[in-house]
Amino acid sequence: MLDKPQEIVDEEHEQVCERVAAIDVAKAAGMVCVRVPDDARPGRRVSRVWEVQATTRAVIELGDHLACEGIEKVTLESTGDYWRIWFYLLEAAGLDVQLVNSRDVRNVPGRPKSDKLDCVWQAKLTERGMLRPSFVPPAEIRQLRDYTRLRTDLIQERTRHWSRLEKLLEDALIKVTAVASKIDTKSVRAMLEALIAGERSPRVLADLALGKMKAKRAALIEALTGRFDDHHAELARMLLDQVDQLDRQAGRLTGRIEELIAAIPAARGVDADGTAGPGAGAGPDAAVRSAVARLDEIDGIGPRGAQVVLAEIGLDMSRFPTAGHLVSWAKLSPRTIQSGARSRSGRTGKGNPYLKGILGEAAAAAAKTGTFLGERYRRLVKRIGKLKALVAVARSILVIIWHLLADPTARYQDLGAGYYASRTGKDRKLNNHIRQIEALGYTVTLMPAQAA
Repeated sequence: MLDKPQEIVDEEHEQVCERVAAIDVAKAAGMVCVRVPDDARPGRRVSRVWEVQATTRAVIELGDHLACEGIEKVTLESTGDYWRIWFYLLEAAGLDVQLVNSRDVRNVPGRPKSDKLDCVWQAKLTERGMLRPSFVPPAEIRQLRDYTRLRTDLIQERTRHWSRLEKLLEDALIKVTAVASKIDTKSVRAMLEALIAGERSPRVLADLALGKMKAKRAALIEALTGRFDDHHAELARMLLDQVDQLDRQAGRLTGRIEELIAAIPAARGVDADGTAGPGAGAGPDAAVRSAVARLDEIDGIGPRGAQVVLAEIGLDMSRFPTAGHLVSWAKLSPRTIQSGARSRSGRTGKGNPYLKGILGEAAAAAAKTGTFLGERYRRLVKRIGKLKALVAVARSILVIIWHLLADPTARYQDLGAGYYASRTGKDRKLNNHIRQIEALGYTVTLMPAQAA
């Protein structure tokens, strides 16, 4: 008996198009292929290929030409950053432009490799709906993304400067980081400034400790006894100046990011009286809180993390029909590899490094809390290990984010650390305890409490 056939509906990007174009992108120029019906031979198609320079004027002229040709869809290969001028200008010309991963548009193995053959092959794939477009956010989100990514890069660079400074102190035989929790504390900064200014007495330096560091005075005296000379002071001054400059730049970017998010209507809140605009939705009785404030309520996600998330995935969740689509795009779910009766899980993939980075930080922070996400991590880590458990928690956080952005009126409600225990039945809980005791080498005999 045959199984009932499964019906799979084509997605929007899988529709067959009659008039298409594809561009094989390079730095200085691009090879353009247009595929349209052949007027001389009914039922047949013809491809026209020519080269266009990658300049603003030439691409604008190409956009006008493609619009006059009635092109329904234009495909670009994501080659470095060279695709940007083509995408932005053709999109501004009113064309339907899709950016595709280079893995999806490679020519058939064994065929000659040339720009002309590549763009013809891309056009053929485009007309048959065989290419999956990449996610390109709208202009205001792209601008926001530029600011958040630069801030992330500056913060990483600042961390590298602190590491260089720690190596410099090790070279000077100063072991202050063995006593202090971090090198960027106020106490350590005061000691470094004194060392640069010429102070070499370990006792005087140890007296600069603040707060809880004062109780470690004896250990600080030993750690600050070294050979810090003038060349160490000169290099330390340069590194600290670089750190301060990066701090100022990151703070400036944060202010600009807040202004950009406040200017996006979909990210604003709504007051109880229906007022919507910059600053709305901040009160305790707000009808709708701002997008950053709602994401900030998730365990592990702070204001900076919420800003990065909005910059990477945008505010329009219609681009991701379900939370599973967003998780799959972010490469936070393992791939299913099936061959015959065998089915196994593959690697999650690289995904968006900025989004995965901030979700990884959020997952690590949430894992230490006594919340639903923290309990989820503690349940999984016993079975699959730390790294996979963190990825699973990051996936849960992204699913929560999708629901919050898909419904602006939704608010995050923590299920609590006892959520799993409350859903576990009595028999299942009893069997779990029995298996744990038997695993230790004991035999379990149950007796009702009344009989005992």
